[in-house]
Amino acid sequence: MRPFSARAAQPTRAERVRSILVVAHSMTVVSDGVHTEVRRLDGTGAMGHIHLHAPTEGGHAPAGERVPARLEFTDIAPTPVRDRLRARVTVTGLLASPYSTDTEASTCMEFGQAVLEDAEGRTFVTLEELERAETDPVAACEAGMLTHLVDDHSELVPLLLRLVRPTPERDMVRAVPLAMDRYGVTLRLEYPRSHRDVRLPFPKPVTDIDQAGPQIHALLAAARRVPHRNGLPA
Repeated sequence: MRPFSARAAQPTRAERVRSILVVAHSMTVVSDGVHTEVRRLDGTGAMGHIHLHAPTEGGHAPAGERVPARLEFTDIAPTPVRDRLRARVTVTGLLASPYSTDTEASTCMEFGQAVLEDAEGRTFVTLEELERAETDPVAACEAGMLTHLVDDHSELVPLLLRLVRPTPERDMVRAVPLAMDRYGVTLRLEYPRSHRDVRLPFPKPVTDIDQAGPQIHALLAAARRVPHRNGLPA
């Protein structure tokens, strides 16, 4: 297995949006000038509370009862990296009725657009793209796996640095796992005045969460075969 660079296979923009919506623990609903903070989504994510449908799917509510609304989500890194905000997702459309946290039933929303904003810029995602996309199988367990790596196996992070190409500069302060998805692990390399992210792709994309552990071990095995460069932080 060869060392890796910052460019590697990664989820599509629609897959990222869908995964963020499905595993979200909270969201902000903005409707009629009122901000409603929904902080507990009971493990169902936004998709369990809001049913998105196309404008052509009539019969959900009379036009006069639809309320313009905006759903806001933030994707925060679970590890203590510099600049923990990884992405923002905004979904706009028309709610069948004003959103209420008092009801357990899902609320219908006529989809307008979804916007993903991250370090690569702003991307618009259609409802068709969102429906075709698959939820990343790692998404629900990502936070637990990354914090376990940082808290209990921090000595493995410098080992993974052996796979990074181009080789990290000597003034690197530290490297911290930033993200994990079906395609691999992303490390954030922090420098005194800047940082950069590098992806380490798995040998094979994960299709089931049970495959994540073996793929991480494969990365570590590959790293052990790469000579250590003096000067990298231990």
